Amino acid sequence: MLTINHLHKQFGSVTALDDVSFDVPDKQITGLIGQNGSGKSTTFHSILNFLKYDGEIRWNGQPIKEADFDSIGYLPEERSLMHKLTIEQQIVYLARLKSKPAKEIRPQIDGWLKKFAVKGKKTDKIKDLSKGNQQKVQLIVTLIHHPKLIILDEPFSGLDPVNADLLKNAILEARDQGAAIIFSSHDMANVEAVCNRLVMLRTGEVVLNGTIKEVRDQFGKSEIYVTTDWTEDQLKQLPHVVKVQNIRGNRFLLRLDDPEKGPEVFEKLTNGQYIEEFSQQPPTLDEIFRMKAGIKHE
Repeated sequence: MLTINHLHKQFGSVTALDDVSFDVPDKQITGLIGQNGSGKSTTFHSILNFLKYDGEIRWNGQPIKEADFDSIGYLPEERSLMHKLTIEQQIVYLARLKSKPAKEIRPQIDGWLKKFAVKGKKTDKIKDLSKGNQQKVQLIVTLIHHPKLIILDEPFSGLDPVNADLLKNAILEARDQGAAIIFSSHDMANVEAVCNRLVMLRTGEVVLNGTIKEVRDQFGKSEIYVTTDWTEDQLKQLPHVVKVQNIRGNRFLLRLDDPEKGPEVFEKLTNGQYIEEFSQQPPTLDEIFRMKAGIKHE
């Protein structure tokens, strides 16, 4: 397990990280979210010892040692491959930097190219690959040495839905093999699809930390799905209803200003009469992200 305690990083007068603490457990996937400039990449760079920092970062209860970095897989936000090398040369070269001998890596390459549906042969040069296939080679380099800690900075950026699913499957497979995984993303759908845990940074501070269920439950059940003969304008007049969205036909989504007011809305809406649907739900991760980031919901 990766443990981060009271992490602080200052760049001149700018505080990039302010008392950041959270865990990345083994066999779990942690999503690190936040707007641009919130401190996500700085957190990753601190874990990888690219930066000097104040605070404590431990791996399995001990300070991270030089040898531990061989067990870490890192995908940087800015992808970087050596374009004059072939796919095989690139993978072998970077795997050797993780203390993996070429004779161990070469037999695995064809299988990994197939797993990620890379279009090309291992003898093709990186420069001749499409941008998407270059990104998949970079992902292979990140995972081929079977790291125990996997750090992915915006791994879904630039991937179409089919290739995003390939990556999700690879991440889930690594989790099932025991890896501790943390990745950053702006796409809450991807976070919700694969993550067990969620950490959100805002201007260098942790503002959310917990399992997906814990995070959603913090916000209460602020949404109500109703199927009713009431019109949209009538629903907007209900107390504590701040937004009404017509989903389809006479089915609506109501958003409340106070989750505790659900029973009151129910009483007003039904007035002792039968109603086909009344289902109170917590907000989605995307809505939570917008609320905590201070972004108005469109």
